[in-house]
Amino acid sequence: QVRLAESGGGLVQAGGSLRLSCAASGSIFSINAMGWYRQAPGEQRELVAVVIRGGKTNYADAVKGRFTISRDNAKNTVYLQMNSLKPEDTAVYYCNADIRPIGSSVNFNYWGQGTQVTVSS
Repeated sequence: QVRLAESGGGLVQAGGSLRLSCAASGSIFSINAMGWYRQAPGEQRELVAVVIRGGKTNYADAVKGRFTISRDNAKNTVYLQMNSLKPEDTAVYYCNADIRPIGSSVNFNYWGQGTQVTVSS
């Protein structure tokens, strides 16, 4: 069984910073891509940033230059450093990972439970 556990959300003023963490645990053979999505009220879930195992990253245009995604493969953990936060960054942030469980020949997509990020103006 595989689980993603997120932490680090909260309330911050505009211009502030937050760091999100997401640790994958369980019967993991390998992890390919790890990333962060967000969903604001009344909106669809959208990609924020993704990092593949080799380190290549991709960001949504709205967060480029403000957010940085990184991962620690030894800890099966992905981070999202969010700087210069804006009220429009307010959303529930979800961790996502493409994982091959031990004993499986295919990868599966997993989601965390979500963590609230609220940016006040």
